[in-house]
Amino acid sequence: MSIDIIPASLEQDVDLIARRYRKAGGMGIQVLNLVGGHAESLMERLPDPVKDHLEEATLKALKVASAAATRSRGIVADQSTWLNTATATAMGAAGGAGGLPTALAELPVTTTVLLRAIQGIAAEYGFDPSEPKIQAECLQVFAAAGPLAADDGADMGFLSARITLSGTTVQSIIARIAPRLSAALGQKLAAQAVPIIGAVAGAATNYAYTSYYQEMAHVHFGLMRAGARHGVHRDQLVLRLSDAVKSL
Repeated sequence: MSIDIIPASLEQDVDLIARRYRKAGGMGIQVLNLVGGHAESLMERLPDPVKDHLEEATLKALKVASAAATRSRGIVADQSTWLNTATATAMGAAGGAGGLPTALAELPVTTTVLLRAIQGIAAEYGFDPSEPKIQAECLQVFAAAGPLAADDGADMGFLSARITLSGTTVQSIIARIAPRLSAALGQKLAAQAVPIIGAVAGAATNYAYTSYYQEMAHVHFGLMRAGARHGVHRDQLVLRLSDAVKSL
């Protein structure tokens, strides 16, 4: 079912999107309180071999997720937000229970659940996730900073990114966002590897990540729909959104 098909003013659309953006920015606070320290220090807790291969692991996870999420759409219906969050939370607990080895194994599975949830939200806004351009837009949501990053509304470059269609669109998007996403996922792995409370931290982390990226999907596709609805260029909408977020 599509979201809010009743026409709204541009200001109403932007205000709603801004509130979602601000809500997403607070998703990681509980995780940081649980594991202690700051997001920047979490990466330092990872062993050097894991840090050295994190981008490679993220790249593989994105490739697996892209193929699996798209293929599954003809088999399994889109799930509700709460069910996606509950599923990912349970996987995070399982991944954190065994420390880094199980957390790394869980990474592509959780990434697939996240991407499938993003595709479902794209469909809610009237976009077709089977179209290559929308598949690329879904992947672009992962270019957001991540729930553990401090964000005052200035980090909105991912919303303005130009996506052009070509035979290698999905692969090029994956290659471009992997470095950014690897930093966010590295923080997730570090939180899951916290001694003793790994399972609890893993559940809390996955809850925060799933909630965050679903909210960012609402922001991303909400802006796309607002642009089409009101005939406003994407860059102008992002500027309006940035102002709206800072005024909240």
